[in-house]
Amino acid sequence: MCELFAMSSLYPASISFSLEEFARHGGISGPHSDGWGIAFYDELDVRLFREPDSASNSPCVRFIRDQRYPSRLVVSHIRKATMGGIRLPNTQPFCRETGGRMHLFAHNGDLERIRAHPDIRLGDHRPIGDTDSEYAFCHLMPHLQRIWLQEQVPDLATRYAVIREFAARLRPLGPANFIYADGEYLFVHGHIRSQPGREGFHPPGLYWLCRSCTPHHQPAAIPGVGFEYSGPPQKAALVATVPLTDEKWQPIGEGELVVFKDGERVAP
Repeated sequence: MCELFAMSSLYPASISFSLEEFARHGGISGPHSDGWGIAFYDELDVRLFREPDSASNSPCVRFIRDQRYPSRLVVSHIRKATMGGIRLPNTQPFCRETGGRMHLFAHNGDLERIRAHPDIRLGDHRPIGDTDSEYAFCHLMPHLQRIWLQEQVPDLATRYAVIREFAARLRPLGPANFIYADGEYLFVHGHIRSQPGREGFHPPGLYWLCRSCTPHHQPAAIPGVGFEYSGPPQKAALVATVPLTDEKWQPIGEGELVVFKDGERVAP
């Protein structure tokens, strides 16, 4: 299955990625050459990098690693293709605009019956590729438009309700671990995934960790992910498919939707 990683921080942090090392530490088996993507928010817009190839020899990955773009909100996806060809349109995270900001979506799991489900309909947005994940995001978009194309920016409770209802529609269709970001909040939905040594799918599908740190105190290193920051004490919330360090990562329960902002868990 795929590998998800996201970060929300109080102040911009410069992050460098070595995607192949990160993927190996996360426990994906077999060749990981089906695509990768990283999105760095800059205010309400994003720098989005994607390739439908292996990250191991990618000049683009080396460029990103060297540039260390500062961001308060980062979403990353490493693909193990199960549905849809190995093509750029099938590479995550997916990105769409509504309400004057970019919305990001990355998913881990197979939703095999999503196109035939009578309650999963599309609005104005259509998939560019042929993955179940992008189809799910295009289903979410009209529900986001309903609250974002108003005169006022929707509050967190309104946004949370839309994402919670969306997650409930996905869960009966298969593993529905996903990360959604709107430039301000990071929404993380945990479900089920294949677990080493066990048959079938079981929770947890995602884990989270919150850190508080200063320039003089560097926390435990994450293989493949480097942090750089300076100034006042920093807070960072990290989300990953599996724990990436020996710290006490918290599992996200089956069907639980968690929200982060400014490096802290803010809901529920």
